[in-house]
Amino acid sequence: MSAPTVRRRRLGAELRRLREAAGLRLDDVQEHTGISAVKASRVETARTGVKPGDLDTLLTLYGVAKDDTEKRGVLHALARDGARRGWWQTYADTISPAYADLISLESQARNIRTWQSTLIPGLLQTAAYARATIDAINMTTPPDRVNALVEVRIARQSVLTRPDPPELWAIIHEVALRPQLADTRVMREQLQRLLDVTDLPHVSMQVLPLDSSPHPGMAGPFNLLGFPESADLDIAHVEDLTNALYVEDTAEVSIYRAAFERLRAAALPFDESTDLIAQLKEAL
Repeated sequence: MSAPTVRRRRLGAELRRLREAAGLRLDDVQEHTGISAVKASRVETARTGVKPGDLDTLLTLYGVAKDDTEKRGVLHALARDGARRGWWQTYADTISPAYADLISLESQARNIRTWQSTLIPGLLQTAAYARATIDAINMTTPPDRVNALVEVRIARQSVLTRPDPPELWAIIHEVALRPQLADTRVMREQLQRLLDVTDLPHVSMQVLPLDSSPHPGMAGPFNLLGFPESADLDIAHVEDLTNALYVEDTAEVSIYRAAFERLRAAALPFDESTDLIAQLKEAL
């Protein structure tokens, strides 16, 4: 059985929250709807999907008004998209389920906020920079898989040029703008890419300078993905060499939001950030 997607987990978590808020047990669900307690539990734990009719039945039982089309529409979208296939599925043999989840979530997000301490954000990388960093980070990955991973990373960026792009706010540590790549032309091209994307009205970029005071971003890079339906369903994404963690608990996500706000306040203003990037580019 394939791993549950983040969308299915979001749906399950919300249904469980609604059920508990209504003071109902799984046995009560079975008694009032005929939907077995086992099935309801499997939906809540994201081990299976839910049919539209069953979802409406559950929402009615949990007290979600029939005329609350916004709430119902959000949850139906999550149920519908739980098994949705996208272009990234053609790379199923190359990318992990967690990475596929990230790409899918980026495609649905209303806004994306990213803090990067040592790398340029993936949505803003050039192909040459992506190749150099993927090769270094993955170490023993064969060249053909590196090529596929580069293709995926560049394809992800189409989300920024579609008709209804998400708002992207990137905060990048100055360290990430000063890597010791063997070919300085790669870094020069990458810095120019950053300058170019600042012309997009939905992209904001700040640089956290080298002399900044201690900050919460020292704990590591992270992404925040916000969705049109509700801030309660926003997600934080944290990644390391071998794993990706999706933080979905509302209280924990709020900590990442607060951390991003502190980083935003500590970073250089937009114009000064752009000037610094241009200076570093000219120095190469």
